[in-house]
Amino acid sequence: MNWRFFFCLFSSSCFLMCFGMEAFAQDELAFPEEETSELVRIAIILTLLAIVPALFISMTSFMRIVIVLAMVRHAFGMPETPPNQVLISLALFLSLFVMTPTLQAINQDSLQPFLSGDLGVEEAVIEGADPIKSFMMSQVRDSDLETMYAITQANPPDTEADVGMLVLIPAFVLNELRLAFTIGFIVLLPFLLIDLIVSSVLLSLGMMMVPPATIALPIKILMFVIIDGWSLVIEGLLGGFL
Repeated sequence: MNWRFFFCLFSSSCFLMCFGMEAFAQDELAFPEEETSELVRIAIILTLLAIVPALFISMTSFMRIVIVLAMVRHAFGMPETPPNQVLISLALFLSLFVMTPTLQAINQDSLQPFLSGDLGVEEAVIEGADPIKSFMMSQVRDSDLETMYAITQANPPDTEADVGMLVLIPAFVLNELRLAFTIGFIVLLPFLLIDLIVSSVLLSLGMMMVPPATIALPIKILMFVIIDGWSLVIEGLLGGFL
């Protein structure tokens, strides 16, 4: 189970930071201060690597892209073609393309100074949160933020800078799900129309024993290829972020 692996990794990292460092500090000759700081940074990096997949899914454009691509696949009536590996890989690289300015800002302002020892843990987290927070604020709706604050029974802040990450992240996820299903609905309509036309034609010809999906599938693929459907879908998806 993935969650068990993440829990074990997180627990071992916390144990190293909370108890191991105290033992290192008692023997300054064996573990100088510079080496101790390096061990702390390594432990924190390992802990962050354990939660990076969850953060990447919930705080980037990945969720919207992969949901829409999956709905396109189901619109054809082929739930396993293209395979999951293909869709996830495409969604991953498209997300990296969208998030490149944000990731560069995080690397320049937070990650590299932290690895070089110029920033502490708290300062690095604050500096790294600002770019991703700006990205999410540019996508989220005010109504989603108000919904989350209403659930927590707290008053919405006056400025965007005061919005907490624990409220912003679920509001961002809600907005991504709404947009993904909206785009998916628009994509599904032409395929639904083809299914209805094929079913009507087969019924009028008395070919009730012929499955409509068998005739509709090649028509859907032909139409999608002629209009260069994958490019249109990807262009529409990325246009919502750029």
